[in-house]
This record gives sequence, structure tokens and C-alpha cells, in this order.
Amino acid sequence: MRLSVLDQAPVTSGHTGEHALNSAVELAQVAEELGYYRMWMAEHHGGMSFASSAPEVITAYLAAKTNKIRLGSGGIMMMHYSPLKMAEVFKTLSALAPGRIDFGVGRAPGGDANAIYAMSQGQKPMMDGLYEKLDTTLQLIKDEAPEERWYKNTPAAPTGVSLPEAWLLGSSGNSAVQAGRMGLGYSFAQFFNGQLSADTLDTYRHHFTPSDFMEKPDISVTYLVTTAETEEEAEYLARPSDLSRLFLMRGQLRQLLSPEAAHDYPLTEVDKIHIANNRAIHLVGTPKQIAEQLRDESERYGFDEAMICSIQHKQEDRLNVYRLLANELL
Repeated sequence: MRLSVLDQAPVTSGHTGEHALNSAVELAQVAEELGYYRMWMAEHHGGMSFASSAPEVITAYLAAKTNKIRLGSGGIMMMHYSPLKMAEVFKTLSALAPGRIDFGVGRAPGGDANAIYAMSQGQKPMMDGLYEKLDTTLQLIKDEAPEERWYKNTPAAPTGVSLPEAWLLGSSGNSAVQAGRMGLGYSFAQFFNGQLSADTLDTYRHHFTPSDFMEKPDISVTYLVTTAETEEEAEYLARPSDLSRLFLMRGQLRQLLSPEAAHDYPLTEVDKIHIANNRAIHLVGTPKQIAEQLRDESERYGFDEAMICSIQHKQEDRLNVYRLLANELL
């Protein structure tokens, strides 16, 4: 089982977006030293909680600051962009860091309704036909001309570069079918809803057709993880993320609290029930406990890669999560 990183460049309370992005650079370098396979940057718009609004830009910078770890998007929210622009961006990245770039895309907006309309300049968002848009993008990345007349004399530059890996993000059976049919890797967002199932991954494998981007099925599953040397410390560090999910359920987007502030926050009995239920998407425990769960689920569901997202108030606590897991799994 490969071990990888998903980063959202979280802007935690008392810190800045600049700090979050510099922390992403440090995380990429530490992850590379530890032997993590890849690191993806998410795409978020219209909020103060995450600084990763331009994953393709961060990817370029990370590629210049590292040597071998794979880098890319997890993912580009393709509803906001044209096929030509997406193809040009990731062909450019692949030309600059050949053999290290991943083009991961998703159908979600990456923001609320206000952000969606801001991204489309107040026009009706283009939320339909996203799989067709992706297919067109993949053709352009391969230096092929899609059938629409405006592409006949408009290649996606630079041409003749090595292909990035292409991945479709999802948390449903429909995205699994499409990823398989298009010959893409499939990245399941377990930390969204905790509904990983053998049926979904089997569906992807059943429909998989080899492509220029992927010769055989490849599955990653993304988990939200908090780990520390002891269960007590892990629980202490997990409370801010537990509260963030609770706030999100109420429609509130807040910066991550410090553990001290989070433990001072008053909880009702209903709040405690919600937090307990949300542990389906937040793995909390010692490194050995987390490693055992990841190995068990990898064997049960048959996926190839666990992608770890950890959001901690302090950068050192976050880096420690990745160090501890590497000691158990790499």
C-alpha cells in the first residue's frame, strides 16, 4: 500500500494564508524525505479557512522545491475552467517536471453558492456535461483534436510532452463508473462522507478500460487522520477538527481552533453525539491503531494507496502525524 498526502493549506486561527502556503512547502519536503509517494493540493474558493485556491500554482512551486515526490491536484474543480486551459496548465507542469505530475479533477464546486457565481462572473455556472468536458481535456492533453471545430487549429501547448497521470475524484458509484470507462485512476474521498464500499471500488474495476493515462486500475482512498504517541494526546489534538466538522454541519466555515480553545468550547449532549458519529470520517488514535485500520481496509476493499489529510493547529503537530504514520507504514 502506497502512502500519500492530501493538503488543503489550512489557515488555522492566529495564522495567515502565507503561513499556510509555506507550511505546504515544508510538508512536501518532509513527505518526500519520509518516502510518501505523492502529494496533492485541494481547490477551495470563497473562504478564509483554506489557502489552496490555485492548486496548479502551488504544484509548480512544490515541484521546484522537491526532487522526486509526485505532485498534483486533488483536484481541479473542472466546472470552473475550459478544457483548453486545463490541458495547457497540466501539460506545462508535466513539461517542467516530467514523470511527477498528476492531473486530478473533481465535479464539486470547491466553494459555496457565492463562490460558484463569483467564479463564473455572475453567469449561470456550467455544471452539466462535466464528463464530456473531461474527455475533451484528456484528448487535448494527448495532442489530439476534439471534434468541435474550434479545436481543429488550436492545439494545447506545449505539445509533445510526457503525459501526467489522470485521476477522477469521487465519493459515488457514478464517478467510479466514469473513472473506469475513461481509463483514469479513481480517488475516493472517504473523509467526505465515510461511505467507502466494496461495491463502489468493484464497480470501478469492472468498468476499467486501459488508456494512455493508466494501464490498469489504480485506487486511492483519502482519510482525515489525527495521531500521536498516545490515545490521550491524539484525542486532545483531534478536538479542533471534530469541532470544524460540527460547525460545517451548521453551515459555519471557521478557521481551525487551537486544541486549548477547542477543549474550552462548550458542547451539548447532541454535539457529542454528532462528534462521535463523525468519527467515521476522522481516524483518531495511536500510529499503530491507525496503521492497523488502514491495512485492514486496504485488504478488505482492495485499494492501492492511502492518502492522508491531517489538519492540525500547529505545523509541528501536523508534520508529526506524517512522521508517525511513515514509521508504521513505510
